Order: sequence, then structure tokens, then C-alpha cells
Amino acid sequence: MRMQEGEKLEGGCDCGAIRYAIEGPPLFVHGCHCRWCQRETGSAFVINAMIETARVHRLAGEPLFVDTPSASGKGQRIARCPTCFVALWSHYNGAGPRIAFVRVGTLDDPDRLPPDIHIFTASKQPWVILPEGTPAVPVYYDRKEHWPAASLARRRTLLERGT
Repeated sequence: MRMQEGEKLEGGCDCGAIRYAIEGPPLFVHGCHCRWCQRETGSAFVINAMIETARVHRLAGEPLFVDTPSASGKGQRIARCPTCFVALWSHYNGAGPRIAFVRVGTLDDPDRLPPDIHIFTASKQPWVILPEGTPAVPVYYDRKEHWPAASLARRRTLLERGT
């Protein structure tokens, strides 16, 4: 069952130094198959849950923020455990610090947040088989076409507040 408003999911790094919780469902969940994500994760893709940073609560530890390049040229800040260096979430400069891209694999129950869409599938590994019924696009997508109305409203409120 997908995450509902009012629910919390906890997560953390491998060594346990960093623990966090997300409050409420994410805005949208990407399965990103771009070469940058493949390189950064050492895997075929990454699953990022986009959620308001105010809904990400640290329970233990202080992450180390590392600035890294991105395909857009705008870069990203990755929150990593300073001990085991697992990436927990990031802030892309395009979205700014108001939206966190939480690495779903660091959640204690990652099954609750499957991708809403697969992006950059033009560069996906050829042996990755995408599930039927989940939208998949060669590059990026039109948010208004794919996001639920409630997520669009939350995003609009976030941008209007400017925080």
C-alpha cells in the first residue's frame, strides 16, 4: 500500500549514524535511468522520492552535504552520512533547498514508494525491464501531465511561500 497523508516512514544510512523520517506522501517518485544517476549510485538507476524538505525530519545524526555536478550543469547537494557516506537525499539546484529528493532505497520500507514514472529511459540499461502500467519517458516529462493534482497544489503552495 502506498504512503498516505499523516503517515511517516523512517530511513537511514548503513551504519545507523543518520536516521530520518519523511512525513506524508512524496510529491512524486522518479525512477531515473540517466547516466549521471547510474554513475553516482553504481547501479542501473536510482529511485528518488520528491518531497518538501520541511517534511524530512532528522531523528539522529547530522549529514554531510557534498556539492556534486549534474547533467543540467546546475549541480546538486547530496546529504551523506559522514561515517559510511551513503547518500540519503539531495537538493538539485533547479528545485532548490525546498524540495528533497529522498533516496527511496534508504527507507526502512522502500516497497511503499515505487516509481510513479521512469525518466531518462533513453539511457537505461538494456537489460532493465520496466513494469507495464508505469509511465516511462525517454528524457524528462511535463509535470502537469503526470503529477497528481494534489502534488501540483502542494508544489504551487511551496513556491508561493518562497520557503
